[in-house]
Amino acid sequence: MKSEYLCTVKSFRMLTPTVFEIAFETDKNLVFEGGQFVSIIIPGAGPKGRDLRRAYSIASAPEARPYELCVKLVENGPGTQYLYRLRPHDTFRVLAPYGDFTYRPQTDQHICFIATGTGIAPFRAIAMSKKFQDNLPNSAICLFGVRTESELLYQKPEEGFQNLKLMNAVSQPSDSWQGFRGRVTHYLQSLGDEYPWLKTQFYLCGNGEMIQEVKAFLAEKNIEKSKIHQEKYY
Repeated sequence: MKSEYLCTVKSFRMLTPTVFEIAFETDKNLVFEGGQFVSIIIPGAGPKGRDLRRAYSIASAPEARPYELCVKLVENGPGTQYLYRLRPHDTFRVLAPYGDFTYRPQTDQHICFIATGTGIAPFRAIAMSKKFQDNLPNSAICLFGVRTESELLYQKPEEGFQNLKLMNAVSQPSDSWQGFRGRVTHYLQSLGDEYPWLKTQFYLCGNGEMIQEVKAFLAEKNIEKSKIHQEKYY
């Protein structure tokens, strides 16, 4: 049974030209696991004035306060437009928690997170969580794909990605970009035979096309389906 929470905005800030962060408190303690999401209630935005609901992953650790959402600004998206207008002291309602896209510690395993855009949000929540920090894998990387370098998120270690390597893939970079040029799927393919493919748990979050490409590639590598976990963002 999901609970409804009344949320009060603590801060609003733009993380990139197209992504913003909402930090908020709730009227009662919100218990969740890193990787889970909330369902935002958008009043009166549906047919005949009915409420709509939209899902957003929590981007902060379960132990952290305030809670944080990392939201892509979509021009005609009712959810993002509603959240984009909120400012400190405004309130909104959510149902939570949802989802089973959570960290599953394994013995003698490596972790590979693969994200596009704001799909990095649940991985930040997982990486910052006590559950992850107390059960570190043999190694952990996060492959993060964006179109341009202006869309990169959480690049400083103190912003969440400690005890793992954050590796950026930029598909349409500027001439001055010094990092990897190409899609995140290309970065994955470039890891080579020395990577411990068969001892790795893969977590995929982002657009459906990326997820399908990655799953097809991992199938060629004979990765068991049980080692592939996914959350699609549309």
